[in-house]
Amino acid sequence: MLWTASQFIRKFSTATVYYQNKLKLALIGQSLFGQEVYSQLRKNGHKVVGVFTVPDKDGKADPLAVAAEKDGTPVFKFPRWRVKGKPIPDVVDAYKSIGAELNVLPFCSQFIPMNVIDHPKHGSIIYHPSILPAHRGASAINWTLIHGDKKAGFSIFWADDGLDTGPILLQRECPVEPNDTVDTLYNRFLFPEGIRGMVEAVQLIADGKAPRIPQSEEGASYEGIQKKDNCKVSFNQPAEAIHNWIRGHDKVPGAWTVIDGQVVTLYGSSLLGGSVPTGQPLDIEGTSQPGLVTSNGLVLFGTDGKALMVRNLQFEDGKMIPAAKYFSAGESVSVELTEEEKKTAKQIRAIWKGILSNVPKVEESTDFFKSGAASMDVVRLVEEIKQKCDGLQLQNEDVYMATKFEDFIQLVVRKLRGEDKEEELIVDHVIKNINNMTVKMPHQCFINGRFEDAENGKTYDTVNPTDGSVICKVSYASVGDVDRAVAAAKDAFETGPWGNMNARDRGRLLYKLADLMEEHQEELATIEAIDSGAVYTLALKTHVGMSIQTFRYFAGWCDKIQGTTIPINQARPNHNLTFTKKEPLGVCAIVIPWNYPLMMLAWKSAACLAAGNTIVLKPAQVTPLTALKFAELTVKAGIPKGVINIIPGSGGLVGQRMSDHPDIRKLGFTGSTPIGKHIMKSCALSNLKKVSLELGGKSPLIIFQDCDLDKAVRMGMGSVFFNKGENCIAAGRLFVEESIHDEFLRRVLEEVKKMKIGDPLDRSTDHGPQNHRAHMEKLLEYCEIGKKEGATLVYGGQQVQRPGYFMEPTVFTDVEDHMYLAKEESFGPIMVISKFKDGDVDGVLQRANDTEFGLASGVFTRDINKAMYVSERLEAGTVFINTYNKTDVASPFGGFKQSGFGKDLGEAALHEYLRTKAVTVEY
Repeated sequence: MLWTASQFIRKFSTATVYYQNKLKLALIGQSLFGQEVYSQLRKNGHKVVGVFTVPDKDGKADPLAVAAEKDGTPVFKFPRWRVKGKPIPDVVDAYKSIGAELNVLPFCSQFIPMNVIDHPKHGSIIYHPSILPAHRGASAINWTLIHGDKKAGFSIFWADDGLDTGPILLQRECPVEPNDTVDTLYNRFLFPEGIRGMVEAVQLIADGKAPRIPQSEEGASYEGIQKKDNCKVSFNQPAEAIHNWIRGHDKVPGAWTVIDGQVVTLYGSSLLGGSVPTGQPLDIEGTSQPGLVTSNGLVLFGTDGKALMVRNLQFEDGKMIPAAKYFSAGESVSVELTEEEKKTAKQIRAIWKGILSNVPKVEESTDFFKSGAASMDVVRLVEEIKQKCDGLQLQNEDVYMATKFEDFIQLVVRKLRGEDKEEELIVDHVIKNINNMTVKMPHQCFINGRFEDAENGKTYDTVNPTDGSVICKVSYASVGDVDRAVAAAKDAFETGPWGNMNARDRGRLLYKLADLMEEHQEELATIEAIDSGAVYTLALKTHVGMSIQTFRYFAGWCDKIQGTTIPINQARPNHNLTFTKKEPLGVCAIVIPWNYPLMMLAWKSAACLAAGNTIVLKPAQVTPLTALKFAELTVKAGIPKGVINIIPGSGGLVGQRMSDHPDIRKLGFTGSTPIGKHIMKSCALSNLKKVSLELGGKSPLIIFQDCDLDKAVRMGMGSVFFNKGENCIAAGRLFVEESIHDEFLRRVLEEVKKMKIGDPLDRSTDHGPQNHRAHMEKLLEYCEIGKKEGATLVYGGQQVQRPGYFMEPTVFTDVEDHMYLAKEESFGPIMVISKFKDGDVDGVLQRANDTEFGLASGVFTRDINKAMYVSERLEAGTVFINTYNKTDVASPFGGFKQSGFGKDLGEAALHEYLRTKAVTVEY
């Protein structure tokens, strides 16, 4: 598995810092990969005595040559090593003169003679991007994907006189995701882990520990180099095979077909997991049924009736377009440039000329790629233009979409004028007529401003707890989806408009988002009711209402985040000024629970966004729908793409990847204590990312005999049964003074019997269903344990006999300190009552604090001195006096001990998503 390999590499790279044994190395090869291997080997103490690479192309040196020449390492650029199959003596002599002990071939396109391969003391090692003996030959990565292999990887082997047949020194493997391309597989694993693997292999040789494992011929295969002319797509096969063929050639050399008599190359293939979207038919040569040009791309069909989606098309003249725009590709009309725009065009022409040094003059018809530019030149072009045109949002893909200079200038001008606006958001809603309204629910991953299926096409059912019926299928995200979301969030933070936005403008967008949430509050509350079981009236007031308040509160904070000036000791005659700055952290991950799906999202993300960060958020697997509806509203509010990403899926996969991801700088989590501990460990091991945790609770509520008993009963009921008991600060244990215990219990039972259990959309319902089946079963087990241990069940304890996951409101008394009910949180509608002796304030305090949790607590008494005494000694992040559940957006919320650390809400929450930088100036 990928994570296993990553962990292995991490252990290797951190444990091995200073090598005792060093080698003299000759590097034979080329490319950025060769450059990185060269740099890492030198960094780890080995001496590179010579670099042998390819000659300059169009006046530009290979990256490996550039790095070596900069370091003063001897560089040789032989066009060839052999003539008519025989080694060139002068070339071989030049090689032997450097005295290498080992040849390292990280990526080499030349044929190296065997008298060079065998010359060094330790011979030669070669990197090959497949798990040998499979896919020997020069197009190994392509064939890994074309064959639909489930695993990819690389081998480092000892060179011999065969073709990729030498003994194996080291191998690493990773899973192949369903929509991987050559590029994604290379960038995600083969490039970074291959560099580490080469460094490790050299050190094993230096230490005398390198194995030589003969290659088995079982499973061996050899495939030739894939060239453009033999990459035509055959549609007479299943959809997955077509998809594998296309992605196996993406981007080089490119799988192609014939449309309207011309060759068209297909890029960006993905399997369609759900229903086929509607579109305009397109006849394609060799297909049994027409393709469909849809709003998301070109749909193609296999012989098995299944479908795939292609996102980009490239024509014979090199021009690339989004497949969705096939029928409108030629409709663009040239715009006339203003004088200022002509100056910009002149600057861009100079940038083109600087890159295309072999072109005498950049004409209107000059094609970027046909003039010799490569992928690295695309990055340079984009970055140079962004420097010249401040605020221009230019992407690498734009260069591929407009390869001719005149087309490129038109594209840039339209972007500068704001004419190249984002396309209207396309949402494949699940539509239900319910609660006297039409509810429209997104159900796909939300990544980089778009709703899209999970990379692997997987889905799962989200269930209505009222009757157990399936509401809809929701995308089941993969590790690849998390990586794409993090990349989008990182780009949005570092290069997008969000990172450079005026704080006041950021606040304006959050205010607008709050307004849109208010405009859609009935729809959001309805979705919350059917997806989580929340009673509609409570969802409207609390789940949704407090979410709106939270965004408005933090919108007001955006332009009020300030540092301080600090007087420091002056070293005369110098004068110094020291001040602090509050800065956003970057990409933040947020993992929210299922009890308040929208409200927990708001509590964390509003502060995070106000601080200027970007977000990758995982809703609870069983309650994803309000988070996805929220994502839709963020687009309407004008939040830039990539700032907010919503990834539904499992905690073990999505949440774990968030914890491990090296580009995430903060993770905020609300959930159970065991999972919180695991997350904290993963965050520490990965990149020491900042963590805030709101975890389990067993909140004590102490009720003294001098209280307002009517209020204590009413508030005590709410402290337990609010939101069906699925409430993080629910009173997990009520301590009632002995003299009023029986009367308190009598009144509670009277009130419990009045509670109406039923459909959460019924406005008269008091108590809806538990969130999901597994939780209800856990509550029933909790009650059984209580009865077995001797606690007195005075009411409830059973499942309600009706469809859905309904649990009777339950009351236990005579609960002693050693019992399971006294120690463990139920997270459900179960009141746990214990007596304490009259007047024993310190005794009940000791019992209340005898827990590893410390989220909330409460006390009811008319004696203000007693109330303050108790509040000072209760070990909890929140203390309620003569009230309960009274949270407010301006008041910090968070626990002590194993209930976690860090705060939601209030000014304190902002600091969870900020870092402090100290600056000292001498003047």
